[in-house]
Amino acid sequence: MSKIQVMDEVLANKIAAGEVVEKCMNVVKELVENSIDAKATEISIKLIDSGVKEIEVTDNGIGMDEEDAKMAFLRHATSKLKSVDDLFYIESLGFRGEALPSIASVSNVTLKTSNGEIGTQVNINGGKDLKVERSDLQVGTRITVRDLFYNTPVRLKYLKNLYTELANIVEYVNKMALSYPEIKFTLINNDKVLLSTDGNGDLLKVIYEIYGISVAKKMIPVEGENDDYYISGYISYPEITKSNRNSITTLVNGRVIKNNELNKLIVDCYHTYIHKDRYPIIVLNIDVDPILVDINIHPTKMDIKFSKMDTLKELIENIITKRLEEITLIPDASTRSLEAINEVRHQINLNIDEDITEKKEESDKKYEEMQLDFDVQEEKVELEKKLDAIEPEEIVDVKTDYNRIKKMYPKTVLFMTYIVAENDDGMYLIDQHAAAERINYEKILKQMKEKPILVDLLVPIKIELRNDEFIILKTHFDILEQYGFTVEEFGFNSIIIRTHPSWVPDDRAEDITRKIVDILCDKGKFDFDQFIWRMAATTACRMSVMAGDYISQEDQEWILDNIRKCENPFTCPHGRPTIITYTRYELERLFKRQLD
Repeated sequence: MSKIQVMDEVLANKIAAGEVVEKCMNVVKELVENSIDAKATEISIKLIDSGVKEIEVTDNGIGMDEEDAKMAFLRHATSKLKSVDDLFYIESLGFRGEALPSIASVSNVTLKTSNGEIGTQVNINGGKDLKVERSDLQVGTRITVRDLFYNTPVRLKYLKNLYTELANIVEYVNKMALSYPEIKFTLINNDKVLLSTDGNGDLLKVIYEIYGISVAKKMIPVEGENDDYYISGYISYPEITKSNRNSITTLVNGRVIKNNELNKLIVDCYHTYIHKDRYPIIVLNIDVDPILVDINIHPTKMDIKFSKMDTLKELIENIITKRLEEITLIPDASTRSLEAINEVRHQINLNIDEDITEKKEESDKKYEEMQLDFDVQEEKVELEKKLDAIEPEEIVDVKTDYNRIKKMYPKTVLFMTYIVAENDDGMYLIDQHAAAERINYEKILKQMKEKPILVDLLVPIKIELRNDEFIILKTHFDILEQYGFTVEEFGFNSIIIRTHPSWVPDDRAEDITRKIVDILCDKGKFDFDQFIWRMAATTACRMSVMAGDYISQEDQEWILDNIRKCENPFTCPHGRPTIITYTRYELERLFKRQLD
């Protein structure tokens, strides 16, 4: 008897559901994408218990007739692909025809739809018992998914707690609202409104709804194109950062994607502007001919391949880097009362990865606390709604020939760390170490690009290494020689350094040289650009005035004059701010001289 048999449709759909539907967010994603493909301008997502009990997605799209409503639950039934050639020119968000049958196989689904001529309702339970009946004629589609994974208890067991499931859904809907500012999105959980956009096409207003006023005022518009790509969107000031990459939203023809290579490139554009453990808020939409991208990689359609990745990376790097170089990035030291509101309002966006084995009682307790937080949020949002619409701060392009900051005049030093200065615009606080570090860093980078001037050491520096470190370092002797360090093997697992470059100060030569050798001995993939940065930053740090050091009036003037000449005078090489300001207007408000 033959051992190979053809699976029945229900079993095949359950297996497919393992890739398409892993959590509640996947259901929301597939249904929302179908609504967008149906040309909807309003999409409402209503959840009960974070979608575990019920997910309802309603749109005002073109709807379906009875035949299409029934066909939609057949595997690989789709209106978006007609032939193999269409795979190379995909413009819709969905195209596989796996979502609805996969969802229906692990839940109870009710579909109500109308194209304006006929209304149809389809009920299907666990992928079986399909029932069709007449419905009302309201144009659009409503799909209700109840009791997700009720017939696959193992998968239900591995759903995370309600808080985490809801956080994943909110994060996804936020990104879709950023992708389609012309669509009105509403997200409700247990009758609590978590997101509501007006669909007027203003991307900055959507950013405001998601991140709040303080972030929206610190977003910079960007735009650029080349022969293959057109890019538009917003990037945040370096002072506005998050602790993870979730706030980097990249879109391709309106589709939310996750591409680690692009995310790394975007973060690298902020190199030395922000701390290495912080990430900017980014919304970038990439418009490209669909023939140049391949989205048919994974059922989730989140990954994507670009035909001309090099030109795209060059364009993104040029756009972001140029914009950051054009504007004044001095953080505002004033405390904004709305920041506390925004913190409460957007805490649900945190992607908290909690232990999935956590006891149900603890999970339910967290969920109840979250609902209480939402009650507080609603009161604060009501207060926020009474405020006049706040436009983003005007972005002032720097037009000066050389300096990006007006001349500042030192007045005193606080705590032997912070220089207090002023000019006609306001008062400034300058971190003496961070500012000196930035000045020295850029000076060293410039000298490193030139042919090194060698300085002989009267007493060579001997460095002993572990055997594994010595093996790694031997592969990098040429790099040390290239930058002016004359190195020789000296006995077992040891080296001596006979010269150093002129940009290394004599009194710190041994300390800096040993640190550079330590950097080269790091295990892992060697990154030349990272090495250059670490070498320059390390040297600059060790040769700069430190916090707590006394500096004279002349030293203060030297720091203030030279920080103005830097390409990036606003942060040290490690991303910490060098300077913050109270504008004259803000000081007058603090002292009630300005009451508006």
